[in-house]
Amino acid sequence: MIIQLEKNITEGAKQDIISRIKALKYKVTEVTTQRANYLVSIGKGDFDIRTVGQLPGILDIHRVSDDYKLVSRKWRVRPTVLDLGDGVRIGEGTLSIVAGPCSIESEAQMEKIMQHLVDNDVRLMRGGVFKPRSSPYSFRGLGMEGLKQFHQMARARGIKIVTEVMQVSQVEEMHDYVDVFQVGARNTQNFNLLDALGGVDKPVLIKRGISGTIEELLSSAEYVFSGGNEKLILCERGIRTFETASRNTLDLNAIPILKEKTHLPVMVDPSHGIGIREYVAPMALAGVMAGADGILYEAHEKPEEAASDGQQTLNFAESERLIHNLRKVYALRNELE
Repeated sequence: MIIQLEKNITEGAKQDIISRIKALKYKVTEVTTQRANYLVSIGKGDFDIRTVGQLPGILDIHRVSDDYKLVSRKWRVRPTVLDLGDGVRIGEGTLSIVAGPCSIESEAQMEKIMQHLVDNDVRLMRGGVFKPRSSPYSFRGLGMEGLKQFHQMARARGIKIVTEVMQVSQVEEMHDYVDVFQVGARNTQNFNLLDALGGVDKPVLIKRGISGTIEELLSSAEYVFSGGNEKLILCERGIRTFETASRNTLDLNAIPILKEKTHLPVMVDPSHGIGIREYVAPMALAGVMAGADGILYEAHEKPEEAASDGQQTLNFAESERLIHNLRKVYALRNELE
């Protein structure tokens, strides 16, 4: 059960509500976010929620049977749309395109990629400055100095930054230089990190774990929401299966399922989802037709020279063609709906 409290509720009225719920043998957890105050109540007893809903100080009350309650669409029917400022929005009613390199490598590289994005009216850029790599000898990013330069250059061009945070100690130092924190597939169940991101007032994009289920992805989002941060985006990026013909198996099934289960925006990363450059574009287009609110993919002037993930990265000509086609397919989807 989720109870949304009125903004001006008195402490006495709140305690009366909590006492009433506890008397029903329900456990009560208070959650305060950027937008509202909630009481998340868990129990098995059956009762008429109207007896609680009429209490002074309650704005709204809903039964939610899912383990993930705050991110469930069962209580918030209207989908969440995130406003990043400067006309950049993520969520239903718009198609967000996020493009850029796997890793931020140099000022010259950023300059070229940002110009490519500006030329194609793309306002969101991905790029890692802290890179979790399978091999300790691979390029692992430029760190905070790279992020500060990334931020300065992006601001000058009206571009918003999506970049990965890998550990709790990085959250505070990265905060002022990031528009969207990304939680990578390897950290989807790093609960200390998710708790820390619950305390920030910045959007958090959570990628599905390499072998994670849809329920586990939603539970990860619940950690952040329950910590106080409602600004969440879910990202399907492929899962590890027994198939060896591609890097991962992009689970397009997850998109309509997530759109039904949660009010949060859902994005697709076809670059990691399939891991083969020639197939990134068709999987991106399929993601849009499946109902995704945005596509996040890797682009580089010369993928063969990229410091990481070149085999799944589009060059600028391929990227420009994909951007054009994504918008055409999104318009077609709207017509069919």
